[in-house]
Amino acid sequence: MGVFVKCDISIDDDVKKLIKTTVESFGRLDFAFNNAGIEGHSASTHECTEENWEKTIGVNLRGVWFCMKHEIELMLKEGKGAIVNNASIAGLVGFPSIPAYVASKHGVIGLTKAAALEYARRSIRVNVVCPGVIRTPMIDRFTGKNKEVEKQFANQEPIGRLGEPEEVADAVMWLCSDAASFVTGVALPVDGGWVAQ
Repeated sequence: MGVFVKCDISIDDDVKKLIKTTVESFGRLDFAFNNAGIEGHSASTHECTEENWEKTIGVNLRGVWFCMKHEIELMLKEGKGAIVNNASIAGLVGFPSIPAYVASKHGVIGLTKAAALEYARRSIRVNVVCPGVIRTPMIDRFTGKNKEVEKQFANQEPIGRLGEPEEVADAVMWLCSDAASFVTGVALPVDGGWVAQ
């Protein structure tokens, strides 16, 4: 059974409502995947607008922090938990013309590592996945659904193709599972080898 909660994760009260509804619906919170994000507008660093910066950081970084804040509070009461945040390969390496996005995703990795150290001895593991080029609506917006542009992205992947959302989901589920019980503070690329280049 699933539950839909409309939530703007850049607003703390919305996140509180999301967590409250989760507990009311399921009785507890064993793990969480903080996956909301936006790409923002493309522009060089000196042309990035304050509005674009604030919105992108607000959703991608502040939103993850709000989620973690309330998830951790609940997990501390329950005595354990696992959190996986979603960053990007843009959190591991730089990309031109998306400075707010790159900064936000680097921030998510730093936030993840700080929290992993803070709660490691309290049975809460915190990790982050860093997807490469995954076949999602975000990539469709980048490519304009143009098959030639999509092919260029695929050719940049050492594995020779775009990733699928299910491949990221599999990595997240492993990090949330007991199979990863000795794994915390890790920024795991799910990227077809992109950052190994």
